[in-house]
Order: sequence, then structure tokens, then C-alpha cells
Amino acid sequence: MTLPKKNELGFYEIRLESIGGLGANLAGKMLAEAGVLGSNLNGSNFSSYGSEKKGSPVKSFIRFCEADTEIRDHSPIEQPDVIGVFHEELYTMVDVVSGLRPDGVVLVNSTRAVESVKEELSIDHGTLAIVDALGIAIEEKTKLNTAMLGALFRICDFLDPDIMRDVIRRTFEKKYPHLVEPNIRTFNRGYEEVAFQTYELSKEAEGKGFTRKQTKYGYNTQTIGGIILANGNSLQKDLTGSRLGFLPDWDAETCIHCAQCDTVCPDFCFVWKSGEDKRGRKQMFLEGIDYQYCKGCLKCIAACPTGSLTKMAEEAGFAKENRVPHKIQYIGGEK
Repeated sequence: MTLPKKNELGFYEIRLESIGGLGANLAGKMLAEAGVLGSNLNGSNFSSYGSEKKGSPVKSFIRFCEADTEIRDHSPIEQPDVIGVFHEELYTMVDVVSGLRPDGVVLVNSTRAVESVKEELSIDHGTLAIVDALGIAIEEKTKLNTAMLGALFRICDFLDPDIMRDVIRRTFEKKYPHLVEPNIRTFNRGYEEVAFQTYELSKEAEGKGFTRKQTKYGYNTQTIGGIILANGNSLQKDLTGSRLGFLPDWDAETCIHCAQCDTVCPDFCFVWKSGEDKRGRKQMFLEGIDYQYCKGCLKCIAACPTGSLTKMAEEAGFAKENRVPHKIQYIGGEK
């Protein structure tokens, strides 16, 4: 097998950008396995994530090289040929397209138009690929990582998709045989439904080259006296990038303001205001949801006795546009 392109070390490199819980780690393993077992390539895969894996940023790295080349490099991939972005809101926290090669490909799980995603990511070169992996997974009742794998195989056309279908079978058939066919359908749909748009490399981008980002504070730049400039308070907390693609949608018309949702919410996302009921008695009424603090656990939906809270697939920008901010109490007044 001959790779379509290689870097100076002879590698074809893929980096998956995701959050814990979306299956990027497993997807990287399956992708590497398919290349090694099915295409006679040497390959390696490893992931990077923190202790709070679910909801926190995750990176999965895959390297391929031809059979006569050994992989002796196990460092994180900084200049990938392909980047897969599993979670659209992730790039509010992470520079997901960092180091993309001039002829590289960025695959994004999104329902938005290509130009809108391009503007959001500030891509000025390479190929942008869009697939509604979450939508496919919801319809097929599977996980979005299988749909992303299908799209990645369309991009990496030197890999045999039939080998990936065999890997899916081996992965699921022993413990979850009922998931084999749905996951193969999900893979096939990701392969067929991905859309591409290529952009020519601008002269400005051509001259930039790759620059490794340095940490903000080091032994030369640390503040004197150990001053904490960014104190960890909840006002700055934003869980947008940690949700797994779903949000609670609130229907004010059917809500009885029983506060069952507030009782089970681990992050105090529900915003209340005081008022009077029809008999003139004082009562607290639900005003809305502060989505900035919502991590999408959906416990509130299970607790709601009237069905006023329902599960919805998160669309880019929905949480920001429909957020009802908490009113913060300050000394001397309300803000």
C-alpha cells in the first residue's frame, strides 16, 4: 500500500478533536486497526485526555506509514493531514485546526452550511468536510463516532471501507450483537452523506508556516508573588463545549413550576423569579434556563412530571441565543 502523501518522517497523520463521551478514543483505535489489518500499513494510535474524561477535551492521534517504515515517533500530532472535529462547540475552547497542513482536510460534525463553519473556524486553506454525524446517529439509534468514521474513510480513500465494516462487526458482535447492523448503516451513511468544499491556499497563509504555541506563563513570564490573575469562579464557567450534543428544551405553557427540575440539576441552571399565583399568593416561577451552566446531563427531563422539559439536539448558537442569565446579587444591588 502506498500512501497518497507523507510528511518528512514518512507519516500520514490524523488528529481527532472531541470531548470525552463521544467515542473519539474508540474511533481512533478502530481507524488504526483497519489501516494495519486491512491495508498492510504500519500504524499507531493513542489518546490524550484528563482525569475528568467525560465532557472534557479529548484528542486522539493516528499515524500511518508504509510497511518499510517504522514508527518511532509517539509524540502528539501537531501538523495533521486530517482533523476530525466531533463536537461543533469545542472550538469555542480549543484551537481545533491548529497546524493543519496546506492541503489538509478538516471534518466537522455539523448541520450548518459549509461557509458558516468555515467562518467560525477561520479556515483559509485546505478542504472542509461537513457531515451531520449526530443526526445520523439519532436516526439509527447509535453513536456519532461511527458516522464520523464513515466520513473519515471517505476522506482517507487509501483505506478499504469493507475492512472497517469487519472491524465494526468484531467490535460489537460478542457483547452487543443487536448493534452490529445499525452501526454498519451509520458508517455507510457517514461515508455517503459527507460534503466537501476545497479552498485555495492564500498568499498570506502560505507565508505563515507552522508555529508552536507557547504557554502563557513560564519561569520567565510568571507573575511575581504567585498572583492568581484568573480566579476560578462560577461567573466565568461555561459548559457549552462539554455537552454531548443535547439540551433540555423548556415549554413555559405546560410548566407547573414545581421545581422538580431544580432539585435534580447539579449545576443550578434554572432561573426563578418571585410572583403571585391566581389567588394572590406569593410563589416562585420558572423564568428559563441559563444554558451557560448546563452540561446536558438531562436529569431535569427525567424529573419533570408534565413533560415540559424535552430532549433536543443542540444547534450551534441556540444556547447563547436562548439563555436566561442568572441575576447575580452584589453588595449594593443586583446585576
